[in-house]
Amino acid sequence: MIDPPREGVKEAVSICKRAGIKTVMITGDHILTAKAIAKDLGILRNNDLAITGKELDNLSQLELEKNISKYSVFARVSPEHKVRIVEAFQEKGAVVAMTGDGVNDAPALKKADIGIAMGKNGTDVAKNASDMILADDNFVTIVEAVKQGRNIFENIKKAVHFLIATNIGEIVTIFMGLLLGLKAPLLAIQLLWINLVTDSLPAIAIGLEKPDEDIMNKKPRDNKKSIFADGLWGKIIVEGIMIGMLTLVAFSIGNNLYGLEVGRTMAFIALGMLELVHSLNVKSDESIFKVGLLENKYLIGAFILGTLLTIIVAVVPIFADIFSLVPLTGSQWMFTLGISILPLVIIEAQKKLNELKFGKTKTIGERVPWIN
Repeated sequence: MIDPPREGVKEAVSICKRAGIKTVMITGDHILTAKAIAKDLGILRNNDLAITGKELDNLSQLELEKNISKYSVFARVSPEHKVRIVEAFQEKGAVVAMTGDGVNDAPALKKADIGIAMGKNGTDVAKNASDMILADDNFVTIVEAVKQGRNIFENIKKAVHFLIATNIGEIVTIFMGLLLGLKAPLLAIQLLWINLVTDSLPAIAIGLEKPDEDIMNKKPRDNKKSIFADGLWGKIIVEGIMIGMLTLVAFSIGNNLYGLEVGRTMAFIALGMLELVHSLNVKSDESIFKVGLLENKYLIGAFILGTLLTIIVAVVPIFADIFSLVPLTGSQWMFTLGISILPLVIIEAQKKLNELKFGKTKTIGERVPWIN
C-alpha cells in the first residue's frame, strides 16, 4: 500500500532546489517510509541525512544547529522537535517557512518566519497560528506563490529605480542649468506635466511586468540587504545624470540656435521622451531585444500614450499656449528625437559590455529552507 505524492510535487521540489530553497520533510511516518518518499521526490539526495525524533533527543540544540543543513528528513517527531528544527535553521541565518495542519503543528507554525496552514484539512488552531492559509493544500501552490512574490519584489524595485532616476534627471536639468548660468530650461507647469504623465504611467506599467523566465533560477536575496543594495543606487544616480545632461543638451541646442522658447520646447519634449525611452531600459537587466519589447502590453501602452500626449501638448496651439511651448521645425524635431533615443543606445551598449565581461547577471543569496 502506498499514498502517492500529489501530481507536480516532484517538479516543484526540483524548482525549489534551483531557486536556492531547501525542502525538508518532517513526518510522523516510519523513517524508512519517509526516506523512500523523500528520495522519490528529490528531497533526500546523496549526501543528505535522515533522523528520527528519538535520535534528536540525544542531540543538544547546539549540535543540531551545527549540523542542521545536513538533514532533509525528520521522522517520528513530536511538536517540540518541530520547534527545535525551526529554531536550528533560523540560527543558521535561514528564513524558514513551515507548513502544517494539526494542533500539534501550531507551535512550530508560530515560531517559523512564515507559518502556512492547510485551508481544507487544517485545524482552526493551526490556521490561527499561521501567517498564511493554503486554500488548496497543495505544495505546488506554495512554489508558485514564491515565484509571484519574487516578481512583485522585482517590479517594485524596477518602479522605484525608474521613478528616482527620472526625478534625479529633472533635478539635474534645473540645478545644472542654474549653475551654468542658463535661464530656467523648464517651467514649473512643464515639470508638473512630465511628473504626471511621463513619470507615472510607465512606473505603473513596470509594476505589472511579468516574471522573468529565470526568476526561479536565482538564489534568494539576503533579507538584510536594502532594496538599493548591489549597486542600484549608483546605477540610479548615473542614469539620472544621463537623462538630465541629455535634456540640457537639447535645451542648449534650441536656446543657442533658435531662442529661449524653442530651447524650452525642445527640453520639454526631450525630457518627456527620455523618460519614456528609459522605462524600456528598466524593464530588464538583460537586453530588451532578448526579453522582448511586446511582453508587457501595459508598458507599450504607457509608452505610446505618453508619446502621443507629449506630441499633442507640443503641437496643438491651445495646449501649447498653456504650457508656453512653440512649434518646432523638422530639423528641431530631429535633434530632439535623436537625443531622446540615446538612453536606449547607451544602456543597451552597457548591458552588452556587462554580458561580455561578467556573463549573465546572477542574484546572490542564502539557501532558504521550506519545512514541510
